[in-house]
Amino acid sequence: MPVQKSGRNKTINLSVGEGAEYLDRCLTLKRSDIPVDPDKVLDRTIHGDCLKIMPYLPEGFADLLIADPPYNLTKDFGEKHYRKVSDEEYMEYTDRWLRRALPLLKPEATVYVCCDWQCSSAIETVLKRYLHVRNRITWQREKGRGALTNWKNGMEDIWFATKKGSYTFHVENVMVRRKVRAPYREGGRPKDWEETETGNFRNTYPSNFWDDITVPYWSMQENTTHPAQKPEKLLAKLILASSDPGDVVFDPFVGSGSTSVTAKKLGRHYVGIERDARYCIYTEKRLEMAETDKTIQGYSNGIFWERNATPRRSDVSLT
Repeated sequence: MPVQKSGRNKTINLSVGEGAEYLDRCLTLKRSDIPVDPDKVLDRTIHGDCLKIMPYLPEGFADLLIADPPYNLTKDFGEKHYRKVSDEEYMEYTDRWLRRALPLLKPEATVYVCCDWQCSSAIETVLKRYLHVRNRITWQREKGRGALTNWKNGMEDIWFATKKGSYTFHVENVMVRRKVRAPYREGGRPKDWEETETGNFRNTYPSNFWDDITVPYWSMQENTTHPAQKPEKLLAKLILASSDPGDVVFDPFVGSGSTSVTAKKLGRHYVGIERDARYCIYTEKRLEMAETDKTIQGYSNGIFWERNATPRRSDVSLT
């Protein structure tokens, strides 16, 4: 008998048979489709191997590339088994997919690439061959297995790079709302912070260390059984900072769809590629849900809240 989920368990876990209608919504491309009309791929999930598909896609269609390639680990992702390889082999793989992705980007496009500590240096080395590397974001995962003979791995990296010296960056769109621990007053009035019924808060400029991200779990609408799902809140920061409404966000390793879904919720176009049929189904299911639910956990009224903080009625109007 199938295991019955708790009523509060919102995890998306459809089989290929159960999600056939969603898989039918995905696009497949063949050599005969060249040249591909940009409108054909816009706001679509493409089912297939990105290394084979990217040469078919129209040049210069994307404003923002967010890539979450398989990390250099021995791990199963749906139907595909990956094995850890040497740093040199992983760099060759990174070089191969990146060179196919770059022609698809507009001249002033931005690139973000996700990785863990083991492959972070390889990613940086390859990015520097073709792009201006601007920064390395490190974000804290509150999940992770303990280790008896090493430090628990609770961090992941995101490399931030651009094609040119000019690029989009809206820092005002990614302010973080934090509690003020030792409020300073000037003339008896709050200085650079606001007093509310639920506490004292300040909107702060974001750094390259993010400790406010909640990894999706079973009671969250966005959660799926994908083993390496990125939170919508994390993607929202990248998309809001480095694109404008109506821009095109491209993810060649879209997985369970977090990039496409978040782009849709934030008024951007999207193109995502995924080789695993089941994860394509998850993506399309979540895109359908985003038609009626635009909320992003931890983001409200243009402000990113600290982890596990919930905006109250008296707070959400603050800017």
